[in-house]
Amino acid sequence: MNGMRMVLFAALLALQMPAWSQDQAASGSYRLHAGDSITVSVWKELDLQRKVMVRPDGRFSFPLAGEVQAAGRTPDEVRIDIEGKLKKFIPEAVVTVITEDFSGNRIYVIGQVNKPGMFIMNPQLTVLQALSLAGGSTPFAKLDDISVLRGAGAAQKSLPFRYNQVVEGKSLQQNIALESGDVVVVP
Repeated sequence: MNGMRMVLFAALLALQMPAWSQDQAASGSYRLHAGDSITVSVWKELDLQRKVMVRPDGRFSFPLAGEVQAAGRTPDEVRIDIEGKLKKFIPEAVVTVITEDFSGNRIYVIGQVNKPGMFIMNPQLTVLQALSLAGGSTPFAKLDDISVLRGAGAAQKSLPFRYNQVVEGKSLQQNIALESGDVVVVP
């Protein structure tokens, strides 16, 4: 019963949250991740139009511009960087950078959920939304001991999530926006 209640609550919450779109991602509020695909084009230069994937090192290669850092930057920051690198070849280059695929923006849900695994955020999810994507909890889940693991190595931290408090409308600040790489653990 708790699992079904969680799925219904998460679905209602998702309906109330504004949807993100590729337009918002292109506007500068989305930061690129390794694994994302972007289309880079230079106006009036057919040979300088291509879809590229951000490599695991956070970069991609582009003709005449060479290596371009993308991970952690907005599409607009990448556009400005490419324009600067192209200036010596095309003085008035007009570059467009569009996020095509958010595959690098992923989180993981593990433990006592019906469908554990990796989920792509397009581009943002809360803890409740992630639990909903994972099919809700199993009957054995300890819903008040859920945690979000964030970071890596010594910088890793655990953020508590007390499901029953959140669904009762208390301590809603626990329902945080997840960041790429977060792991939601449902014991």
